Amino acid sequence: MSHSNDTLMLANVSRRGLLKGMAGASALVLAARWDAGFANEQAQFGAGAMPGGWVDNPNVFIRIDSDGIVTFINNRAEMGQGIRTSLAMVAADELGADWDQVQVEQAPADQEKYGNQNTDGSRSMRHWYQPIRRAGAAARQMLEQAAANQWGVPASEIRTGVHKVVHVPSGRELSFGELAGAARELEVPGRNALTLKQDSELRFIGKESGWVNGELTSAYPRALDGEDIVTGRAVFGADVELDGMLYAVVARPPVYGAGITSVDDSAALEVPGVEKVIRIDTADQPAAFNPLGGVAVVATNTWAAMEGRKALKVQWDLSPAGDNASYTSESYRAALEETAQSPGKVIRQSGDVEAALSNAANVVEATYYMPHMAQAPMEPPVAVVRVQNGKAEAWAPVQNPGATRGGIAGILGIDAENVTVHQTLLGGGFGRKSKPDFVSEAARLAKEFEGRPVKLQWSREDDVQHAYFHAVSVDHLKAGLDDQGKATGWLHRTLSPSIASLFAPDPEHKGEFELGMGFNTMPFSIPSIRLENPPASAHVRIGWFRSVYNLPHAWAIQSFAHEMAVAAGRDHRDYVLELLGPGRKVHNLTVGDGWNYGEDPDLYPIDTARMRRVIERATEEAGWGRELPDGRGLGLAFHQSFASYTAIVFEVEVDDSGELTIHRADIAFDCGPQANPERIRSQMEGACVMGIGIALKSEVTFENGVATQSNFHDYLLPRMPDAPKVVRVHLIDNPGDAMGGVGEPGLPPVAPALCNAIHAATGKRIRRLPVADQLTS
Repeated sequence: MSHSNDTLMLANVSRRGLLKGMAGASALVLAARWDAGFANEQAQFGAGAMPGGWVDNPNVFIRIDSDGIVTFINNRAEMGQGIRTSLAMVAADELGADWDQVQVEQAPADQEKYGNQNTDGSRSMRHWYQPIRRAGAAARQMLEQAAANQWGVPASEIRTGVHKVVHVPSGRELSFGELAGAARELEVPGRNALTLKQDSELRFIGKESGWVNGELTSAYPRALDGEDIVTGRAVFGADVELDGMLYAVVARPPVYGAGITSVDDSAALEVPGVEKVIRIDTADQPAAFNPLGGVAVVATNTWAAMEGRKALKVQWDLSPAGDNASYTSESYRAALEETAQSPGKVIRQSGDVEAALSNAANVVEATYYMPHMAQAPMEPPVAVVRVQNGKAEAWAPVQNPGATRGGIAGILGIDAENVTVHQTLLGGGFGRKSKPDFVSEAARLAKEFEGRPVKLQWSREDDVQHAYFHAVSVDHLKAGLDDQGKATGWLHRTLSPSIASLFAPDPEHKGEFELGMGFNTMPFSIPSIRLENPPASAHVRIGWFRSVYNLPHAWAIQSFAHEMAVAAGRDHRDYVLELLGPGRKVHNLTVGDGWNYGEDPDLYPIDTARMRRVIERATEEAGWGRELPDGRGLGLAFHQSFASYTAIVFEVEVDDSGELTIHRADIAFDCGPQANPERIRSQMEGACVMGIGIALKSEVTFENGVATQSNFHDYLLPRMPDAPKVVRVHLIDNPGDAMGGVGEPGLPPVAPALCNAIHAATGKRIRRLPVADQLTS
């Protein structure tokens, strides 16, 4: 029974037709969701609106069968972050389930049943934690009441153990399975009747492995997919094989928006195994999540399809691409840097910046550049689609199954209710697989082969050259310092193409949600501040990449703050703590979608005290200020993103030949309450290595609209020698604040911290990424 007076809606759906096939004859199935009518209280528990009008309305389903098996229905993508395990762990802990009797089922795409299923924005745990715990508590209390009814005793005498319910006075016990049938007949406790477990009662949440009396003890349960992954049994997108399957690859236009003049497919059709060559219409611009177009080769195996593609003779028509056909990275960078010298759209202003700069004893000025990057997950895009009798079924490693379902329906001209999307494990995502263009491509081809499944495979070259690229960025900053080195004025102009250019005519200015990623939420306490956003046009598909615009904003701001400290002759740590000022909470630097990822500004302010705390912890753990040999240096950077706080200190060494060695990284992280500390540590470690790649290696450049890089020989990722010899993660226990994100906030401060350390070691200032050969030039 649902309770309309509660913000959190709990329902016993065991006997309803809501989830066909989910509930057995004696299974208890609980659903929990937010009541959309209580927006303010939604936000209090992290269910705020996201940019673009997305509203995160999670539906949580927990099933207890008569055999005692507890099943958690997961509707978030598993792409290495461990979310399937972590979410189920929260449910199991609150319920009291034996981890060996817990399993996870992946929800098919259905927003009406399962809510927003898009996995991005580091939202999965911060938006699901409360609903899951409350659903687990409701199930536990229903089991206790069922036992009390059976024994004829007060519910107050009942306690839940591990996968069993105990009558405390008599010691009688009943298992979860024995009680599931009776519990399914009960009403769900109202929200005011729910009692969450005390921290002392929890077995998994917030716990870590540790050494006790010389033995390693683990409070962290085994990963639900771990054994299957390491033994090769796990099913990723490329692992899906169906009877009668065909295989396809696509030759896509080399320039965004280009069309086809002519196709000679005669040689391709002679390749053994090739069955058909199909033209795909060029997507209109902006392309959104639609296929780019091109020529597909369909064959009986992937190798034949690839050989057939090589044999195609395609004449591309560049005229529809317009200015995209002349897009060249070096000239575009120069144009942005020139534009950055002139005023732009004013985003935030306080005080008189012109007066502060003109009266300054010292003016510091710098321009920073970050290039395009491709997400390049280890598993390139791949999808299997079967179209039959007016319906479609897809298997794909997607972050956004709802958009996938809609895209298939649109390209086939059928209702979304006739589309089934099975979400496989993802071999990495980083934002690329939330854009399901590759699944729509597969659907377009499967339409030609009624009843036969078609697997569309992207190669690494396809992936790098036709990505939804991280936006190129130029940031120009100028600061005035008084005769004591204190900042009196701050001017920051940021220029990047907007993701909005993917969905509507190019606005040439960043949107509120993009500016809110560390730009207009800049927390320094400076008397005069002006933030501007001059125009920057898009000439390729711009998409979200892990941490999105936090990357260039943190790169510029944190590098420039170090330059200011050097100009002032001050210690960097002391200087930025002074810039932050006393601990304070800032609630409304901006409005709308630009505020902290759509979260409630009262619950998620910018808290400079938390920023100070991560800076102090990271520098303390790194031994900040200690004497180092020549050629070694420490570098610091920090950033708030996705409602969490990160600071990192690198210790690096640069020898006379310019070879860089990263000896150590110390990362302090505060995400508020910690559901799964071990996964938080692994996310920080992964962000550290990925950020090193962004700083040192990764870059996509364009020449006349064509991506110059193609594979990992020229689109460079970090390798083992690039990683720090030691990474230490220092988690700050902060249960009193709202829960923040984890998957992305570790990344933004990595590049500036590394480059600040390089400056400390060598005196060389890095203002252009990647570092590449700048240490030897």
